[in-house]
Amino acid sequence: MEVDVLIRKGELSDASSLAALSIEVWLGTYIREGISGFFADHAFREFATERLRSRIADRQRTILVSQNVVGIDGMIELVASAVAPVADCSDVEIATLYVQPRHQGTGRGLALPNAGLDSARSSGHSRVWLAVNAKNTDAIAFYQRQSFQKAGETHYEIEDQRYLNYVMRRDL
Repeated sequence: MEVDVLIRKGELSDASSLAALSIEVWLGTYIREGISGFFADHAFREFATERLRSRIADRQRTILVSQNVVGIDGMIELVASAVAPVADCSDVEIATLYVQPRHQGTGRGLALPNAGLDSARSSGHSRVWLAVNAKNTDAIAFYQRQSFQKAGETHYEIEDQRYLNYVMRRDL
């Protein structure tokens, strides 16, 4: 069921909602065999409200949110001046694209990246890149349907653990 999607710029007052959204989506996507202290500690550090507040305030970042009548149900975060881990990528990274699972399939997963791409384009950029977990086949297929192409590989690191990610890029 597709609905009208309100996309707006993230505000400092959204930090706790974005922290909760991030924890929900990250744990639901990547932690499938039970939540260990290792991953719980990482999620609480990475997605702490104060950390999200700092990211919202950072002028190198653009955070856009999708909102329904109750609250935030998705977000996209772009980072300008991001150094890509592989050649032939721009300096604009899509660092985060999260939509609550119960709101997937409602148009948010398309509206958020489209708004982010429009933002990057209007800032004079001609390409964006992102990293996606190599085991997240649904996300990889989604990005490929949105004209992203694999550009190389990198790793997401948590302490001494490394997880293979694909770097994908798209011309605007």
